[in-house]
Amino acid sequence: MRAWLLVSAVLWYLTRVGWQRFSEFSEKGFVYGTPKSTVKIYVELHHNSPFLVCMDLSLAKKETVDPTYLWIGPNEKPLTGSYQINITQTGKLMVKDFLESLSGLYTCTLSYKIIKSQTQEEKIITQTYDFMMFAYQEPDYSYQMAVRFTAKSCVGRYNELLFRVLKKTLDNLISDLSCHVTEPSYKCHFVKLPKHGLVPELFIAFQVSTFAPQWKSACNDAVDCEDNTNYNVLQARDRIEEFFRSQAYVFYHNTNKTLPAMHFMDHSFQMARMDSCRAGFGKNEGLHSNCATCCGNYKI
Repeated sequence: MRAWLLVSAVLWYLTRVGWQRFSEFSEKGFVYGTPKSTVKIYVELHHNSPFLVCMDLSLAKKETVDPTYLWIGPNEKPLTGSYQINITQTGKLMVKDFLESLSGLYTCTLSYKIIKSQTQEEKIITQTYDFMMFAYQEPDYSYQMAVRFTAKSCVGRYNELLFRVLKKTLDNLISDLSCHVTEPSYKCHFVKLPKHGLVPELFIAFQVSTFAPQWKSACNDAVDCEDNTNYNVLQARDRIEEFFRSQAYVFYHNTNKTLPAMHFMDHSFQMARMDSCRAGFGKNEGLHSNCATCCGNYKI
C-alpha cells in the first residue's frame, strides 16, 4: 500500500525550424549539379527547397558566355516562375512550400558559348544536370521504457495492483500532452543478487507515444504537425524520467523512512526511442544514406 501511495504522491510534478538535407552544397547553401550523375535532395514538407544551381561546381568557377537555362519538372513540362517555383536570372531553382506532389526528377539544360578570340567563332556547349527531389518528414517519436520494482512475492494480487496504479499514474502525468502509455506488461522474476538469496522482482515494460486518433488536436492546425507531437513526446519522456528519479531520491536519500516491500529499484529505468513513419512515407538507409533517419516518399 505504501508503494501505491508513493506513486500517487508525485502526480503533482509537471515538468524547434525545418531544414533540408542534400548531397552537394556550397557554403552559401546552393546545390550544384553533377555531370552524368543525379543529385539527390531531401526537402522537409512545407518548407522551401535549397537553390538548385544549373551548373556544376567546377564550371561555376569559370566564365560562361550567354548562358541560358531550361528547367523541366517531374511532369516533364518546362518550369516557369509561379508562387511555388522561383527561377532566378542565373538559372537557380527554388521550390517553395514543398509538397509530396512536387517530388520527382528536376532536369536543367545549360547552354552557353565558347568564343575564339582570334576569329570570334562561336561554339554552343550544352550540359544537362539531374536533381531528384524527395519530400520527407520527421518520424513520429515514441519511447520504449522499462523499470524494475522489488516484490514481496511472485504470486498474489499485489503485483497486479501496483502495475495498474503505476500505469494510471503515468497516464495522468502525461495526459495533457496528448500522450499515453501503451503496450504495458510486467513479469515477475527471481533474481540472485551477490551475497543474497533469490529476490522477487517485477520487470515492467511500456511504450510512451501520442494518441493516434488525437494527434491532430495537439498541432493547433500546424502544417508540420510531427514537430509539435514529437515535442510533446519528448516532454512526456522527461516527465516520466524525472518521476522515477524522484522515486529513487525519496527512498535512497531519506534515511528516516523504511523501504516498503514493493519499491522502485534505483538505476533500473531504461528507455530507447522508437521511430515510425506515417502512411505513404518510409525509410531506406541503403538508397538514402544522406537522409537515413528521414521518413521520405520514395515511391516515385
